Amino acid sequence: MGAISDTHDSARKHQALDLFAGLPRHYHAMGALLSFGQDPRWRRMLVATIAPRPGERVLDVATGTGLVAIALARSGCEVVALDQSEPMLSVARTRLAHAGELARRVRFVTGEAERLPFEDGEFDALTFTYLLRYVDDRSATLRELARVLKPGGRIGMVEFGVPSQAPLRALWRVHTRAVMPLLGRMVSPAWLEVGRFLGPSIEELYAREPDPAALWRANGIEDVHERRPSFGAGLVMWGRRSEERAD
Repeated sequence: MGAISDTHDSARKHQALDLFAGLPRHYHAMGALLSFGQDPRWRRMLVATIAPRPGERVLDVATGTGLVAIALARSGCEVVALDQSEPMLSVARTRLAHAGELARRVRFVTGEAERLPFEDGEFDALTFTYLLRYVDDRSATLRELARVLKPGGRIGMVEFGVPSQAPLRALWRVHTRAVMPLLGRMVSPAWLEVGRFLGPSIEELYAREPDPAALWRANGIEDVHERRPSFGAGLVMWGRRSEERAD
């Protein structure tokens, strides 16, 4: 199938699983709160860039509680929604339990982005949200995501960004270092840990990957575009699988 070879679970993966285990009940509301209400907007932008069509098969990786998967399914496409956290998927299944025809267009799968349980070229399009900060080998993960796309298939992601202008970046640091932990503390100890974790993890991503578009192009994705909404606090990126995929 060409997936990434098995390795021992990393400290980063264990941290991600532990971090999100206690979050599903408030995940949607807190995501919006921590992003000053911008997270839902970024997700809508992601779905718009992918432009799913009826009859297509779309894979939503790191689906969490299924927000993007549900939005994709409303277009009439068939969605496979994958996440490594069973508690998150449980909330997603509950959300869709009484959604009639919409529920029949979404299938939830437990799995890892690094080892997708699908054949080459199965999907017309693929989305993922807030994923690359939680994997050890970003290049290999992107190659694995591209693997399951048809040649020319569309791919898009949402990620937090870091504002490029110094005054905005200073305000962003205040928000991520002080406001996020304070908001998390008001909800639960688990969300306090998320509030403490997010800011440093976002900056670490861009310290290691200062040019995400170049990372995509190096790993089998072409025609890459990006938008940095909310004064650079968000990143929406999209492209398509190359006809000749990088190995």
